[in-house]
Amino acid sequence: METLISISTTILYAVIILGAGYYAGNRVQTLIQRIKRLDNTLKTFLGGIAKYGIFILAIITVLQLFGFPTVSLLAVLGAAGLAIGLALQGTLSNISAGVMLLILRPFDVGDFISCGDVKGTVKSLGLFATELCTSENTYLFVPNGNLWNTDIENFSRNNTRRQDIVFGISYNDDINKAFKVIEKTIKSDKRIMTKDDKKKPQIMVTNLGESSIDITLRTWSKTSDVWGLKIDIIKTVKEALDKEGITIPFPTRTIEMVGGRAEAENNKKAA
Repeated sequence: METLISISTTILYAVIILGAGYYAGNRVQTLIQRIKRLDNTLKTFLGGIAKYGIFILAIITVLQLFGFPTVSLLAVLGAAGLAIGLALQGTLSNISAGVMLLILRPFDVGDFISCGDVKGTVKSLGLFATELCTSENTYLFVPNGNLWNTDIENFSRNNTRRQDIVFGISYNDDINKAFKVIEKTIKSDKRIMTKDDKKKPQIMVTNLGESSIDITLRTWSKTSDVWGLKIDIIKTVKEALDKEGITIPFPTRTIEMVGGRAEAENNKKAA
């Protein structure tokens, strides 16, 4: 009778521990999924780890309750986990990098990023890899470890961006006249920010090149307008400079032949 009572009590404790572990695991998973700052993929990943981790601890506690050598079991599981970890070292590094990217969020889906030689719009961010689409509409599958170990440049994160556009004029042209032509040309473009004193357009000479005086036009605009604005400015300013007779020179080289004929005759006599 005492043995039966002892076994029944142990079974009851085991059921209570397993039930408590199952409830606690689900509860923790629910709490993690309610965290608004975490990505949905990361919520699912961390919630699953927490749920099954707590349940495994409950199972180990029950085994110990029934007298199983849990120390040896943990040692075997640890050795197996180490072997699996070494075999999947690259995959696990991508997972850890994916977790960090999901937590720190250096970019979001829809952002245009540059990472080393990789450039494209982010289509999805997972635990193993990030999917990108280039401007040529080609598909890129980039392991998260590659992104995590390289500097990431996000072109879409900030709402406004600055860009410098360089125009070269001839040394014979009037610099001040070129300034006025450029200023008049861009004045009507509403995409250029003019209200903030720190972001007003600037026109300046930035270099005296071999064949031209380089004038830089510095403008601020919304990030979504950067590319279209640049294309339009280059075209309209070029047309305006041509109309006012201001030339945009190109590099030239002058080759001077010294003593070519006399040297050829001397070589002929020597032969």
